[in-house]
Amino acid sequence: MRTRAKICGITRIQDIQSVVQAGADAIGFVFFAPSPRSVTVVQAAELVQHVPAYVQTVGLFVNASQDEIADILKQAPVDILQFHGDETPELCKQISQHVGRRWYKAIQVKPDLDVISEIQAFQQAGASAVLLDAWHPELKGGTGHSFDWAQFPKLDIPLILAGGLKPDNIEDAIQTTGAYAVDVSGGVESAKGIKDQQLIERFMQGVHRGSAK
Repeated sequence: MRTRAKICGITRIQDIQSVVQAGADAIGFVFFAPSPRSVTVVQAAELVQHVPAYVQTVGLFVNASQDEIADILKQAPVDILQFHGDETPELCKQISQHVGRRWYKAIQVKPDLDVISEIQAFQQAGASAVLLDAWHPELKGGTGHSFDWAQFPKLDIPLILAGGLKPDNIEDAIQTTGAYAVDVSGGVESAKGIKDQQLIERFMQGVHRGSAK
């Protein structure tokens, strides 16, 4: 099975077109104001309209309240929620049930973290997947850093690899981890929030090569 791929931090219509043409499976919108890749609900509502069928839309939230998320979904009805903050398994489940969306949780791989126990806690709460990202003391994703891929576990839940991925290392990343999916943002940009069509195409070519071996 080919590794799935999401391009995150989309802010422009032309970047949606580049992502779709390159064959990515999902497009991510960042609803976290401090991020240089964040979009307003008005921007997202416009962008979502340009995503064709069979390409999933993902909303990335960081410690947002249930009401905030519900209000955003009324205008920008993304398909899946990505919780990228300090949300507990119970809170993720509660919010997802309230807004009627599937969800997954991003976990930053800290040096002393029991990753498997964390994954299993979110799995039991109903996560559709778990994303493993590099840890940074201040940033919530988009760090440009990677963690030791040898730590990537093999479990009976779809696991998504993120952190420091780019066209030059994605093939090796997939072969090393066997990840169900990969998530890239800065690795395919010419500037923060501005995607590069050629980098996206090279990244997806690497995804295909890594999946084929």
